[in-house]
Amino acid sequence: MTTAAASSSLTVPPTSADRVRQVVVLVGSLVAAGAAAYGAGAFGGTSVEQTAGGALSATATPVAPDNPAFRIWSVIYLGLFAFAVYQVLPRHTATPRLRLTAWWVLASMVLNAAWIGVVQAGWLVASVVVIAALLAVLAVLVVRLLRSAPDSTAQAVVLDGTIGLYTGWVSVATLANVAAVLADAGVGGLGLGATAWGVVVVVLAAALSVAWAAFAGRRRAVALGIALAMSWGLAWVAVGRFAGPLVDTTVAWTAAVASAVALGAGLVAVLRRRA
Repeated sequence: MTTAAASSSLTVPPTSADRVRQVVVLVGSLVAAGAAAYGAGAFGGTSVEQTAGGALSATATPVAPDNPAFRIWSVIYLGLFAFAVYQVLPRHTATPRLRLTAWWVLASMVLNAAWIGVVQAGWLVASVVVIAALLAVLAVLVVRLLRSAPDSTAQAVVLDGTIGLYTGWVSVATLANVAAVLADAGVGGLGLGATAWGVVVVVLAAALSVAWAAFAGRRRAVALGIALAMSWGLAWVAVGRFAGPLVDTTVAWTAAVASAVALGAGLVAVLRRRA
C-alpha cells in the first residue's frame, strides 16, 4: 500500500465539526478573496500602490518588485479557490490532512485581507505586524504539510503547490514591506545608503530561499512552489531596477543572481530528496 493510500485508509467517520469546517472555509475563503481583490484595486477599489502616499509602490524602494510581479496573486487565489472547493467535496470531509490545514488556510486568507485593509488605512507599521503574522501562519502550514504525503496528485497541486507559492511570495513581500516602512520613516538607508541596504535585503531573501528549500525539500510541490514564487519576486525586483524611474544596477544584478539562487536551491533540494 502506498503512503498516500495508507493515509486515506486511516480516515475516521466524518463529524459535524468536519462539515462545519468545510462550509466555513469555503464561504470564508470567498469573502476574504473578494475583500482582498477589492482592497487591491478590483471592483472600483484603490490599488495598494496608490495608498499610504505610495510607500508600497513599485518605485518606493530599491527592493520593491515591479508591478507585473503582483500578477502571481491571480495564480495564488486561483489555487486557494480550488482548494476551498476541493476540501468541501463529500469524499474529503474526514481527510486527516485537510483537518490539519484547512482552518490555517482560511486564517492566511483573512490575514491577507487584513493586511490590505491596514495598508488602505495608512497604518504602515501595523502592516509589518500583519504580514509577519501571515508568514508565521504559512510557516505553520508548511510544517503541517511536511508531516504527511499528499493523498493524491490533485491534493498536491491545490494544497501543497498553492501554499508553496503563497509562502514564497509572502516571504519576499515581507522583506519588501519592512524596507518600505523603514524608507517611509526616513531611515531606509540606516547609515549605509539605499543601495547597500537594498543588496542586504536581497541577499537575505536569497538566504531565506535556500533555508526554505532545505527545510521543505521532501515535499516537491511545496518546495518548488516556494522556489518559483521567490525566484519570480526577485526577478521582478531586478527588472524594476534595470529600467524605470528607480534604476539601481547594483541591486538589479544582485536580485538577478538571488532569483537564480532561489530557483536553483528549490530544484537541487527536490532532486536530492528523490535520489
